[in-house]
Amino acid sequence: MRFGLLKKLFTRAKLPTVLRYEDARAALESRSLDVKRELAARRDAPPETLYYLAGDPDASVRTLVAANPATPLQADESLVNDEEGEVRVELARKIARVVPDMHPGEVKDVRDRVMTLFERLARDELSRVRQIVAEEIKSCPAIPKRIAVSLARDAEILVCGPVLEYSPLLSDEDLLEIVATSRVQGALEAIARRRSIDGSLADAIVATLEIPAIAQLLANPRAEIRDETLDRIIAEAASIEAWHLPLVMRPALSLRAVRRIAVFVSRALIEELGRNRDIDADTQIYLKAKAQARIEQDADRATQTPDAVIAGIRKAFKHGELGDDLVTKAASLQHKAAVALALSLKTGVAEQTVLRILDAKSGKGIAALCWRAGLAMRTALAIQIFVANVPSETRVLPRGGVDYPMDEEEMLWHLNYFGIGTTVMSD
Repeated sequence: MRFGLLKKLFTRAKLPTVLRYEDARAALESRSLDVKRELAARRDAPPETLYYLAGDPDASVRTLVAANPATPLQADESLVNDEEGEVRVELARKIARVVPDMHPGEVKDVRDRVMTLFERLARDELSRVRQIVAEEIKSCPAIPKRIAVSLARDAEILVCGPVLEYSPLLSDEDLLEIVATSRVQGALEAIARRRSIDGSLADAIVATLEIPAIAQLLANPRAEIRDETLDRIIAEAASIEAWHLPLVMRPALSLRAVRRIAVFVSRALIEELGRNRDIDADTQIYLKAKAQARIEQDADRATQTPDAVIAGIRKAFKHGELGDDLVTKAASLQHKAAVALALSLKTGVAEQTVLRILDAKSGKGIAALCWRAGLAMRTALAIQIFVANVPSETRVLPRGGVDYPMDEEEMLWHLNYFGIGTTVMSD
């Protein structure tokens, strides 16, 4: 039970606005559960009162004490072993927010005790407790490195993921070891999203042949991928569609890489390869020839009836298999109706509204719609390029090569602009 939720249990305040020691003592003697809850949440409660309430038999009272910033350290130390998980969750939330702001000049004994408490929470048996700790300190450089390393090696992706992606305390050696040993699904993807990835770390990720992680690596413009490493990726990429779009969008591709990629990607991606690049006349001719060849090679697939494509989308949705890969594929083949149907099914928004957003060439509207559909930003980019033909200067690009660049409030604003929120899919 969260702190805010517990406060709703109070029908009215039972303690005075200005709390005296005598009032707190009288509240305890009343043995009223509501009064104890209110007292446990008061920041002006006497420290000894909060310490006493930390041992209360009611878990909701102890949870409020754990969440209270005024609770003395001695009480927090007793709550770290509380049998009720929610108590430890609130304690972790509070302590994890305090630790990054602790001043180096803090009394050593106090700092050491807080860090010991913090480290115990980082090893808590409840993954939600560890997750809260990881989220709060993921970018903090001021915690002991051993705690960051411990969280980075956690067996739960919700715990290790934020630290692997953001922590400045993890060295290249730490990350290389985790790449070599981790079996946590999503761990390598988190590493591939880091702001700085050198050639050795990129090599190690590519050596795993983990498709989603390599896709994230390719999509990360700050990842240093050596030419020979990129050659290895391109050699395997023909049958791995998840790599096609991030390969094409990769900055500073050599002319040799451009030609090799053009051999296997779709016609729309070949056209994208030739845009906004310093390409010589021979390579431009080569790309045009490959695009024409792709038109001929894909004639059957590209000209199949809209009904067949739409049936495939409906079947995938029915079986819970309609995701980024299928939507991106439909987008790269420029099947507008199929993409509109997919977005409609994934969001519950009427197809005519989806088509209105696509026809408006609104990069932000498309990104917001894909966000609502639970799709990746790379899918939103593919739809902007190949279906909506959003001009390059107004496209919404992934932040860091991967993430949505808008916050939730802005997403909702753009959805509301197109009437989404009250609009539902019609029968």
